[in-house]
Amino acid sequence: MWWLTAIGSAILFGLAGWWMKVSQMKGGSSNGLLYGLYVTGTIGFGIHSAVTGTLGSLLDPRLLLGGLIIGAGSAWGNALFMKALQCGPASLTSPLTNMNIALVVGMGIIVYDEPVSASESVGIALLLLSVVFVSIRGRERLTVIERRWYVLVIAAIILFAFRNGGLKVTEQLGLASAPVLFVGYALSLLWFWGLDRREREAIIPFSAANPVVASRIGFRWGLLAGIFSYAGLQLYAVALETGKASIAAPIFATNSLVIALGAIVLYRERLTKLQWIAFALTIAGLVVIRL
Repeated sequence: MWWLTAIGSAILFGLAGWWMKVSQMKGGSSNGLLYGLYVTGTIGFGIHSAVTGTLGSLLDPRLLLGGLIIGAGSAWGNALFMKALQCGPASLTSPLTNMNIALVVGMGIIVYDEPVSASESVGIALLLLSVVFVSIRGRERLTVIERRWYVLVIAAIILFAFRNGGLKVTEQLGLASAPVLFVGYALSLLWFWGLDRREREAIIPFSAANPVVASRIGFRWGLLAGIFSYAGLQLYAVALETGKASIAAPIFATNSLVIALGAIVLYRERLTKLQWIAFALTIAGLVVIRL
């Protein structure tokens, strides 16, 4: 069933996020991490396209355009999200950028006339609430340092919607998901390769951190994260092809719960009350959707 595929996509993509957290805990750089992630992700989608015989569709200009838009949404969305975290609290930044899923849900209902029952509507609302609650940090001061934070967050929401909703658009155009994501990841690979190289070559006076070492650490963990990123997004694409975007998208967005669960198991972090509520809302949402 397609909703099980959507759940699997959330778990696998969440594991990609978990390895990204491990990299952060070990002092890896963000640019090195994302560079490594897009290396293995690009290879994964390239192999997948070759095995399924869809590499020839790379000559289709519609596919190239779709891949470029999705790739820009992924790469630039991540870049703007990281900048937004520097200008404002994560407790506001993370849940607000995750609300790009609401745009995807709206697209599925309004543009593609996906029928949504009363129970499914309640389930979608519960899943969206869980995505918001899991990112909130109760003890963090909710103070925006710079005004540009608002612009960065809005731009990140739109760009992530291009990534998460773009696959539904290309699927409706009859384009195979693997080569579309291959193009998108290849674009992101080039982007973060440039950022990582510039960071490694930068000289930061009076800094104890070695940018080359941090880049290598991030790159290694990014290579592992990219494998799960490929697997998660490919399953998400399958869920969009066989099910409803208005439901598959919010299920996919719960991937952040995997990161929180990993933090409990390996780093013995304690969940806040809101994060426990997020887990309960996720389970309730999935149950209600299947009623």
